[in-house]
Amino acid sequence: MKNKATLVDALADGARPGRSRPSRWGWLAAAIWLFYLANPLQEIVQHSHGMVRVVGVVALLLFAAGYMVFFIWIRQVGLNANGMPVWQRIGYLILLLLLAALMLPAAGQTTLTTLVYITAIAMVSLDLRVSIPVILVLLGGAELSMRLVPGWHDDSSYGLAIFLAALAVFGMRRAIQRSIELSIARQDFAELAVQEERNRFARDLHDILGHSLTVITVKAELAGRLISANPSRAAIEVAEVEQLARAALADVRAAVAGYRELSLAGELVAARSALDAAGIRADLPTTVDAVPESHRELFAWVVREGVTNVVRHSGARRCTIRLTATEIEVLDDGRGPAPSPGGHGLIGLRERADQVGGTLAVGQAPGGGFRLTVRVGP
Repeated sequence: MKNKATLVDALADGARPGRSRPSRWGWLAAAIWLFYLANPLQEIVQHSHGMVRVVGVVALLLFAAGYMVFFIWIRQVGLNANGMPVWQRIGYLILLLLLAALMLPAAGQTTLTTLVYITAIAMVSLDLRVSIPVILVLLGGAELSMRLVPGWHDDSSYGLAIFLAALAVFGMRRAIQRSIELSIARQDFAELAVQEERNRFARDLHDILGHSLTVITVKAELAGRLISANPSRAAIEVAEVEQLARAALADVRAAVAGYRELSLAGELVAARSALDAAGIRADLPTTVDAVPESHRELFAWVVREGVTNVVRHSGARRCTIRLTATEIEVLDDGRGPAPSPGGHGLIGLRERADQVGGTLAVGQAPGGGFRLTVRVGP
């Protein structure tokens, strides 16, 4: 987002690829204000003659054309600080002032009407730190000239028109800037939502496949060892491998669909099967009634990740899972925590705990081994 963008920069934002183009007839919003140039035109036609009249009419027409070209240009192309430096924008205002000066011999005091248009362009195209001094100079010049130029009379309407034009364009400028900022904020929120969904999918996919493939690998190795010694038991293990593979495929499809939820009771059953296949004694809860419904999905993920790590890394002979209403603990008697525990699975688990206001802790279990604890609430 640009810092202190001018209205021109805001209009340029709308001309970027992927944004809607300006309306075909939007230029009429600027053209309608040319009506007020009728006063100097009338003065030129009625009170000047010869070359003075010609110069006055030509200068007025060029001024009106310059005003319209400016607004049509910024609507169709857009400007930014790199495309049109400040000195070029000020130069454009000076050019309009010179055209207004050429009108003076023919239009007289009514030439001050052009300062209203120059004020509008200054407020549109310049940063406030530059535009406000420029407008004050224009306003002061108009007031002084009415008092110092012979034949001119003090008419407060010119100064008031300059002030109101600056105020009106400033209000429009702020409204458009707020609209641009809101649009950028919405885009940022959309990008954050996409990133969060990517993280969710990556986390679910890691947890699903990490657990399932670990159990499949363990059961396949067991089946391979049993083929010669106990073919019927090997066939059972192979059938379970097939079932696990189908379940993992269904889980992946559900994760892609975005509605997958785990069952704590189901994960405990799957954990017992995985631990038995790995030759690890399982000391698991037989009921989940003590756990509130709001905590069960998180605790199910803890069971899945914790048991996967026990089977894959621990070298343990025993695994224990303890459940309370607010806490789940997975312990083993294996090699204990690595020097820097914190793989992708634990990172994903910590993110899940954070989302529900829980805390995750890993460390050494009493008597050795690894302990994974997740607590929700006080």
